[in-house]
Amino acid sequence: MERDRVAVVANEPVGPYRLLRLKRGGLEPGTPGQFFMLEAPGRLLPRAFSLCLATPNELGFLFEPVGRGTRALAALDAGETIHVAGPLGNGFDLAVEQPLLVGGGIGVAPLPYLSELLGSPPALLGFRTEHHAEAADLVPNAEVVLEPTLVTEALPEDPGDVLACGPEAMLDALEALAPGAQLAREAPMACGYGACYGCVVERDGTYVRLCVDGPVLRGGGTHGSPTGSLLPAAPPRILDGAPAGQSPAPPATVDLRAADGAR
Repeated sequence: MERDRVAVVANEPVGPYRLLRLKRGGLEPGTPGQFFMLEAPGRLLPRAFSLCLATPNELGFLFEPVGRGTRALAALDAGETIHVAGPLGNGFDLAVEQPLLVGGGIGVAPLPYLSELLGSPPALLGFRTEHHAEAADLVPNAEVVLEPTLVTEALPEDPGDVLACGPEAMLDALEALAPGAQLAREAPMACGYGACYGCVVERDGTYVRLCVDGPVLRGGGTHGSPTGSLLPAAPPRILDGAPAGQSPAPPATVDLRAADGAR
């Protein structure tokens, strides 16, 4: 992990989302599905985002402005600077023979970078509206479905190696339909490196920290790469999350939804 203060190159609308393009500085892009902690101007805690796009000179992050932190990031102008740390966590295992990328809503965020490294495999993306579906332009070779159609309804009979990010209900359904799928899970992240225990989720009767054991987990609870240590079984209080790598991130012991305007 590196930490650098980098400048905003552009802050562009993509449907209802924002694509924040930052100078790369000394940061490496890491593996698709890993995440970065971005300073949210005027807020106490950084925000966790998966990497959407990477070029030799820029890193791009796609997010939805839904709370004070993400709205502060959406208001950044070109030339302003913020601190960024990463990459963190474990991403997707790229050693797959028949990849199918599956995304739901803002869960599309890590898929453009993932698609690039996998050679533009087929993708299946679900959105609420055509306005939200404008983000599909970032993912080549994508089939798009809109509500009320679900991506699981459009999943081929033999989906191959599924790599997915999206709402928990979608990921749970994919886990049942495609055992072994790699799923970028969600949970609030405050520190990004396992100290605050804010992103603990139950998996297979025990508890894992998504920031160090994930965010990408295989269906059945096993990460695509070897997992780190599991936590003892005292369940923490779990708060509402956002798609993996994009949580506004209150820690488990502090409910910042009142103090920080939720997301």
